[in-house]
Amino acid sequence: MKNYIGAIDQGTTSTRFMVFDKDARVVARAQREHRQIYPRPGWVEHDADEILRRTHEVITEVLQQEGLQPADFAAIGITNQRETAVVWERKTGRPVANAIVWQDTRVADEVTRLAKSGGRDRFRAQTGLPLSTYFSGLKLRWILEHVTDARAKARAGDLLFGNIDTFLVWNLTGGPRSGVHVTDVTNASRTQLMNLKTLDWDTELLEAFDIPRTMLPEVRSSSEVYEVARWPEISAVPLAGVLGDQQAALVGQACFQPGEVKNTYGTGCFLLMNTGERMVPSTCGLLTTVAYKFGEAAAYYALEGSVAITGALVQWLRDNLGLIEKSSDIEVLAKSVSDNGDVYFVPAFSGLYAPYWKESARGVIAGLTRYANKGHLARAVLEATAFQTREVVEAMEKDAHISLASVRVDGGMVANELLMQFQADILNREVVRPVIQETTALGAAYAAGLAVDFFSGLDELRANWAMDRTWKPNLDEAGRERLYQQWKKAVARSFDWIS
Repeated sequence: MKNYIGAIDQGTTSTRFMVFDKDARVVARAQREHRQIYPRPGWVEHDADEILRRTHEVITEVLQQEGLQPADFAAIGITNQRETAVVWERKTGRPVANAIVWQDTRVADEVTRLAKSGGRDRFRAQTGLPLSTYFSGLKLRWILEHVTDARAKARAGDLLFGNIDTFLVWNLTGGPRSGVHVTDVTNASRTQLMNLKTLDWDTELLEAFDIPRTMLPEVRSSSEVYEVARWPEISAVPLAGVLGDQQAALVGQACFQPGEVKNTYGTGCFLLMNTGERMVPSTCGLLTTVAYKFGEAAAYYALEGSVAITGALVQWLRDNLGLIEKSSDIEVLAKSVSDNGDVYFVPAFSGLYAPYWKESARGVIAGLTRYANKGHLARAVLEATAFQTREVVEAMEKDAHISLASVRVDGGMVANELLMQFQADILNREVVRPVIQETTALGAAYAAGLAVDFFSGLDELRANWAMDRTWKPNLDEAGRERLYQQWKKAVARSFDWIS
């Protein structure tokens, strides 16, 4: 009896395998971290083979822990860190270099070069994206230019490219023997090589970026059977759903109506608004992206505000400064003071994303006096996430001409009640946390389940959503605006640090 849907959630810092039942309840889970590799300032890499091993380990752990067999699964879905570029050999499956992570800024000079003709928005009409170090197309170009013989091998058809979703699907379905080389529209839309209207690779963009089309995966919907798995542990289970992590969270939050919004607090922070079948061009520094495409149905689009560093700032406080032993300790430390002591932390470690898009910005701590202590610094770290979210919300309301009454939240940081209350305070809007907070993995499970009729349709998915807690704003207008204006001053200090 096929009672379960599996979900591989391959994130920036770890890989999880989760199992859901028909009521979207978590039956089992396992999680393993992988290394963060920093070869030079601004460079961030992952070992794609290590990620593949971690994927195998978490699947094996869950199946052994629960005594599950392949026959118990109706399908498996995948969600992944987006924009992280992998290039590997078609015949061996070996990556030609470490994966270049979405946070990496090594292609900043290429961004400048391309922007000289047509500006930062020269490809926005086709892709919905500004020229930026963020997206994977220029990362792929860097690998072709800097790895020995890579371009020649690519032209000969010997190399394959993909975001992490593509690398996983290819390996799960047989690798060099029978691997299927595909991606879904959400991941393809983050390469800056796909045309949002045609939902396929764009010839003009491939020429501008100098990318051989033979390297690229076939673009498919987010919910269909791509192929069955070939790994023994999950042999013959259909791989039936792929969504980039933030789009997966939108689906997991059941935001299927235009105007519905979710915010995910993870390594970075990502606010997405469903805009339906209508592509909404941004004039306020946001991204226009594909939200999802279920089977043969029309694609739905989204506006997205991307913040590079939120949860990663807590990890930095833990690992680089040693001010806390584990990430959850930050709430206790931040509560040791009554306010931020006029300390503001702008975490522009890899530049600023929405709504500024300034690769030359770098992190600053502003407002320090002898009065400031580690509690104020911890509070400033948490408040930075909330301030950045407000900037994105304001931009989104202007672009969409919609005033938000509330924001649905998910991700690891939503367990931090001090942060959630401050988020409501600085937004002056309700912040709503769902009962099921594993929304990224759940979205992948939903996409896979829809493809094999494990779930009947969107109404069933909406019925699974339930509220856990709501935070209401509790800060006077004068106090709110004073804090926000001080934050804006601190952000301005981070601009153009790199010349």
